[in-house]
Amino acid sequence: MKKIVLTLALAGAAGLALAHNCPNEMRAIDAKLATAPKLADADMAKVKQLRADGEAAHKAGKHDDSMRMLGEAKKLLGI
Repeated sequence: MKKIVLTLALAGAAGLALAHNCPNEMRAIDAKLATAPKLADADMAKVKQLRADGEAAHKAGKHDDSMRMLGEAKKLLGI
C-alpha cells in the first residue's frame, strides 16, 4: 500500500513540475528574441503570436496547450 501511495505522489509531483515549466520556456523564447534572430517577417510574427498564446494558455491553466505552443515557437527560433 505504501508503494502505491508513493508512486501516486511522485506521479503527481512530476505533473506539477511539467506544468510549471511554461515560464522557463517563455524566458528561453524571450532571451532568443532579445538577440534579434534573423527570421522571415511571417515567421517572426508567428513566433510572437505563439509566445503570447502560450502565456495566455498557461495563465488559464492549460499547461499542455501552453507547452505545445511554446515548443512550436522554440522550434521556429531554432532552440
